[in-house]
Amino acid sequence: MEEKVFTSEESALIPRLVRRLLVAVGEGIGHDGRKALRRAVADAVEAGALRRDRFGFHPAIMALTTAVTLCDSVDADRNMVLATLLSPVSGAGSITHDDVAARWGDDVATLVRGLDKVSGLYSRSASVESENFRKLLLTFAEDLRVIILMIVDRLALMRAINHHKAENLVRDVAYEVNYLYAPLAHRLGLYAIKSELEDMSLKYSNREVYTRIAHELNETKVKRDRYIADFIAPVKARLEAEGLKFEIKGRTKSIYSIWNKLKKQQNTIAEIYDLFAIRVIIDCPPEREKPECWTAYSVVTDMYTPNPVRLKDWLSIPKSNGYESLHITVCGPEDKWVEVQIRTRRMDEIAEKGLAAHWKYKGIKSENNLDAWMANVRDILDAAHSGPMELIRNFKMDVYAHEVFVFTPRGDLYKLPLGATLLDFAFNIHTKLGCRCVGGRVNGRNRKLNYRLASGDTVEILTSPQQEPSRDWLQFVVTSKARNKIRTVLKENENSSADIGKELLRRRMKNRKIEFDEANLSRTATRMGYKEMTAFYCALGSDEIQVNDVVDTYLECAAAARGEEQTQSAVSAATYTRQLTEEEAAADAGSGDVVVIGDNVKGINYRLAKCCNPIFGDDVFGFISAEGVVKIHRTDCPNAAHIHERYPYRIIRTRWSGKTAAGGFTAALRVVGKDDIGIVTNITSIINKEKSVSLRSISIDSNDGLFSGVLVVGIGDAASLDGLIRKIANVKGVKNVERNR
Repeated sequence: MEEKVFTSEESALIPRLVRRLLVAVGEGIGHDGRKALRRAVADAVEAGALRRDRFGFHPAIMALTTAVTLCDSVDADRNMVLATLLSPVSGAGSITHDDVAARWGDDVATLVRGLDKVSGLYSRSASVESENFRKLLLTFAEDLRVIILMIVDRLALMRAINHHKAENLVRDVAYEVNYLYAPLAHRLGLYAIKSELEDMSLKYSNREVYTRIAHELNETKVKRDRYIADFIAPVKARLEAEGLKFEIKGRTKSIYSIWNKLKKQQNTIAEIYDLFAIRVIIDCPPEREKPECWTAYSVVTDMYTPNPVRLKDWLSIPKSNGYESLHITVCGPEDKWVEVQIRTRRMDEIAEKGLAAHWKYKGIKSENNLDAWMANVRDILDAAHSGPMELIRNFKMDVYAHEVFVFTPRGDLYKLPLGATLLDFAFNIHTKLGCRCVGGRVNGRNRKLNYRLASGDTVEILTSPQQEPSRDWLQFVVTSKARNKIRTVLKENENSSADIGKELLRRRMKNRKIEFDEANLSRTATRMGYKEMTAFYCALGSDEIQVNDVVDTYLECAAAARGEEQTQSAVSAATYTRQLTEEEAAADAGSGDVVVIGDNVKGINYRLAKCCNPIFGDDVFGFISAEGVVKIHRTDCPNAAHIHERYPYRIIRTRWSGKTAAGGFTAALRVVGKDDIGIVTNITSIINKEKSVSLRSISIDSNDGLFSGVLVVGIGDAASLDGLIRKIANVKGVKNVERNR
């Protein structure tokens, strides 16, 4: 290499980087490999092919820096290091992928090709903040290690641009890293890299805020660590006294996380509820999870005053994504608020690695297939003792194998299903564009409507004002949007004739003073051989069928429908009446048909009405729905009066049979009382002591010195519920408790 190509600082830096790299890689590259690599880079430098980037950094220097960072941050293998060093040479055109494969192996060539393809995306002028850009990035990468290399490349760049004079460029990179690469690092379990990227992103985009938060945290670090230790010590002792097996740890939020919280809540650092966070992870068998979590909850809330409004019970009713945990905020020593999270080892593993992974919990956009795929990758990274990169070498990037991502000429990026055509793309952009589409140019070449698109294609749509959708289009479009729009337009064209037929029928029925009923008209069309009403009206408007014949058939269908309705009540009641035993018959003698319901009754198709949630022991009645299902309502149901008035012929007497099952029913209680911090703990303590009752969820609101809450409990029967209501009513501070209607 000619030294004049580099500055004096760079010339002094190169030997240090090379020595660090050789120490990290060892003999992995080999003497011949190092010699060939040095020659390839030197040839590119001497030929002037390696041009400095927009920050003024030389590609060879940045490649060495990235390779060293890779070895320090990730358990990188030989091929990843080689790909990092060869990528700028390949991107400059000084060496081909075939040359790389011949000299260093096919695996290195695959990585270099992936890096070149990903780097080429940035030349499309596409918005990096587009969700589809991230998906296309993953598709083009081909190999998971390419994504890891891109993340480390951005880490090295972020470290290098601190205090760079090109502030606008620095901010652009910071936004890109925060949106794209930090979430990917988190998904891959590269948590240290993710945190550093987020903190540096904040530092470069808002240095004043970053410096202020860092300064405040540094000033109080020793005091903060001592506070967390003092908070944990008594809790740990009490939990051990309860016989629980657990792990307990505390942490302070990162600067980026603190800034996010400040921005959302408009608070100061001192007012952040979970600046201090404690996590209690309990080791126990599955059947003991909820009791032991609630025991830990009782221990913490007995020692420290809880804020009931901040209680988040995702233990009784998990989040839709599977997240399970108890979150409480308590007032610790010095009147500081501390968030305590209580969960079991299984729940913690799910939260960190599985269905409810941390990036979902924090609201970062994600898709189910990517989540599951990345979770497997994190397990590999965490569990591999002999080098995780060796294990994921053949891990293919097929997470979006069933999708294609294409560009518009302006650089906008769109996602389509695999096999999508040029016409699908046109309809995806706009319905009018699809209806007028006659073809297009894909990567500068003219293509027909049915051309199948591939990821990375740049597509320009060609239109004509005379073009109209054709039924033939339905044969090759694959997206539901295109298919539905084509069918809609085709139907609109048919509706002109159908409107004439419908108006003709309405006038004739009006002249004969016949009521127009859509349901009966549908039966009429079916009887006359038409499956769709549009086709029926079209036939009427085009004189394929006579209007007088339609009216006569309509009257016949109406008469038949009235006869069926009169017999429906008797038929339904007979269908759902159970043959009673001699004892039951004696008890209900002379009372007519009775439906008997309960766990030991088979063959009765019934459901408990959600409007009143009846439980075992309630006075109930049955209502035969239009679907043929007997819906069980409480006699004091808010809808009972309306049902008795409108549908008396569908009501059937009902009673319970069998024995109650503990926790087999759900009931809601509304509680009103004084806004006392300890009142919620007392109520939940009563519920936990009841053997046949389980607390499933709780929601609380407070206003003007009063609190109101709804407790959803699992309970066996009405008698147990009445007993629970009496006990809660005796709690000090409770003003009223009643069953929620």
